[in-house]
Amino acid sequence: MRRAVCPGSFDPIHNGHLEVIARAAGLFDEVIVAVSTNYAKKYRFSLEERIDMARETFASLRGIVVEPVGEGLLAEYCRQRGVSAIVKGLRSSSDFDYELPMATMNRQLTGVETVFLPAESHYLHLSSTLIKEVFTLGGDVSDFVPRSVLKRLAPGEPVQNRARKV
Repeated sequence: MRRAVCPGSFDPIHNGHLEVIARAAGLFDEVIVAVSTNYAKKYRFSLEERIDMARETFASLRGIVVEPVGEGLLAEYCRQRGVSAIVKGLRSSSDFDYELPMATMNRQLTGVETVFLPAESHYLHLSSTLIKEVFTLGGDVSDFVPRSVLKRLAPGEPVQNRARKV
């Protein structure tokens, strides 16, 4: 079985992530959406919420599994799960510059390869940070995130009114 992992903090998961993960699912037999925690970041959603949103989002797609990364190195996580490739979406050359040293280190540590998929042009501007900022300032993010995220941003309120109470 050809297994890949798409790691990320997914705070929140957005349509750019979905597009890359769906394309990865077409290349591999199984794709693990590995939800991680970076302790240097401040999260809007808990690890459990981020996992739940990803599971709801991918529930109808075959070959995609969502699980937490846990503690330790991504390369070791991949080795333990029999993962042959890490899939990373790239929006720009700065993403490549950031990801390349990690890809090289992961390959040297455990032999896991990294596959870079360029983002679709209509998702190049998306980031979880930008989505949170736009939402907080009153912008409508409904075109950028799956329903599982939208309903958790501020349940029960129209999108236009949610940010004013955050």
